[in-house]
Amino acid sequence: MEPQWLSCARDEVGVREIPGPASNPRISEFWKRAGLTGVASGSDEVPWCAAFVGAMLAQAGVQGSHKANARSYLEWGSEVRSPILGAVVVLSRPPVSWQGHVGFYIGSAIRQDRVLVLGGNQNDVVSVSEFLTSRVISY
Repeated sequence: MEPQWLSCARDEVGVREIPGPASNPRISEFWKRAGLTGVASGSDEVPWCAAFVGAMLAQAGVQGSHKANARSYLEWGSEVRSPILGAVVVLSRPPVSWQGHVGFYIGSAIRQDRVLVLGGNQNDVVSVSEFLTSRVISY
């Protein structure tokens, strides 16, 4: 059985940014649910992966980091050596060392050097994407 926050996240797959000045109301709602209404005015033009993770955790009754940066999840929860379904995964975002990406671990990819992550703001959409395991900072 998967964690409730992961089930909530799966329901959002396909939610995407609206190009231009308008913002997708669902993404604005992610900012609100994550407790980040003062950040970016709920815009979908500002990186929103941490808002998505925070919103899904909140929907499941779990407190997130309450911060808009992906790496804030390095200081949240308990780190595990081997990822489990639904674990929060924090990734680096080369070439800028202070930036990152955050989502939920859903498994290993066919290629052993990659993991599958369900997250928001992955090519401007909630999706499942592959990431190199060398980019994983923490589970």
